[in-house]
Amino acid sequence: MTEHQHDGSSGELEIVTGWGRNPRSASYVARPTSPDELAMAVKAAGPRGGIPRGLGRAYGDSAMNAGGLVVSSPQVSGVLELDNEAGTARVLAGTSIEALLREIVPHGWFVPVTPGTHFVTIGGAIAADVHGKDHHATGSFGAHVRSMVLALPDGTRRTLTAQGEPEQFWATCGGMGLTGTIVEATIDLHPIETSVLKVDSDRVPDLDTLLSLLVEGGRTHRYSVAWVDFLARGRSLGRSVLSQGDFATVDDLPARKRRARRSHVYDPTPTVPAPTFVPGGLLNRASIAAFNELWYRKAPRRRRGELQSIDTFFYPLDMVDGWNRMYGPRGFLQWQCMVPFGAEDVLREIIEALAEHRAPSFLAVLKYFGEADPGPLSFPGPGWTLALDVPASDRDLAPLLDRLDERVVEVGGRLYLAKDSRMRPELLPAMYPRLDEWRAVRDAMDPDRRMVSDLARRLNLLG
Repeated sequence: MTEHQHDGSSGELEIVTGWGRNPRSASYVARPTSPDELAMAVKAAGPRGGIPRGLGRAYGDSAMNAGGLVVSSPQVSGVLELDNEAGTARVLAGTSIEALLREIVPHGWFVPVTPGTHFVTIGGAIAADVHGKDHHATGSFGAHVRSMVLALPDGTRRTLTAQGEPEQFWATCGGMGLTGTIVEATIDLHPIETSVLKVDSDRVPDLDTLLSLLVEGGRTHRYSVAWVDFLARGRSLGRSVLSQGDFATVDDLPARKRRARRSHVYDPTPTVPAPTFVPGGLLNRASIAAFNELWYRKAPRRRRGELQSIDTFFYPLDMVDGWNRMYGPRGFLQWQCMVPFGAEDVLREIIEALAEHRAPSFLAVLKYFGEADPGPLSFPGPGWTLALDVPASDRDLAPLLDRLDERVVEVGGRLYLAKDSRMRPELLPAMYPRLDEWRAVRDAMDPDRRMVSDLARRLNLLG
């Protein structure tokens, strides 16, 4: 009898980690190959329950389940139906955004919302209610889901829509996989004239200028994001490179591309492998400071209308295969907060504290959000969102982040559950004041609490 049969689950025992490669836990991993197998997988879980998992791009422990079952969905992939008249796609949950783009871009469509990587499954995008560079214009992913087929832990399937089953639908959007296993979804698509973007770039000297440019540019641009130098201090605090863009029209293209009818080509950039081994000290304050200075100086002071590919604008990190290894063997964590409009003094305080700490982060971004969607655990809301990656080896950072968590809570902000790996559980109800409402809906869908994850246990999400 194999070890996984002792547990009563279906899968092989493996070490599982999030994209930050920290923490790690041993789980039984099942890899279903059909929608029916995916729907029934959690039914075979042992006493530690099960959690669905996509391509593993959640940074922390939301798709991990120590001693229990992890159901890996990427083999259940494919576009079931593309309706060009309605502008919708029906896709299996394990389909990556990259695979979907290969199918829809040639037909003049783009995904309605995309995070900063296309290595995210549609099921994962719904479970984390992902947002992108256009939240101020279009909201988060759940707002564009027409319907989804959700398998409950006993294998029974329900078709959920925002109109027909609003409580269950919105508990699942942002519910971190804890309401059931998404099997398929039908989503609205965004029409595009071309597959290139027309991008405006600005080198921004300080935080105040950045905030005003973000809001001002958001009125005329669908997509907007700023890279921030977190090692800059004093008058240069918040210095950044701001990129804002929209999909180009056919008239924006050079004549040769218009003639060649290449306006809807989607040809992802080949990836460059990251080093297989990176010493723990390679990314330190000195090396990050040098990188940040170079990145800032090489950016144009002001450039308008540059044509960029989908991958260059949306997915620059995807061009480096395994870039998460760059932080060394101990891995890294990402801290992402939302601070409401009107609390800009706290946003400045957070950036100052991180700059004074000299947090060695080469990936730090600032965006702004529009209105929240109805999901009780959905992260975005009207305000600013700040995200940064830091090496897990920086032991002095923990007390600082704990203090910043409290400041975020004091002004009505929150942290993103899909990125978290270290937040204190007592802060969760204040960050997500509709938590009890979500728990009641979730428990009605899974009364035996079969859906569970390391994140759920760590934060006492289920109550």
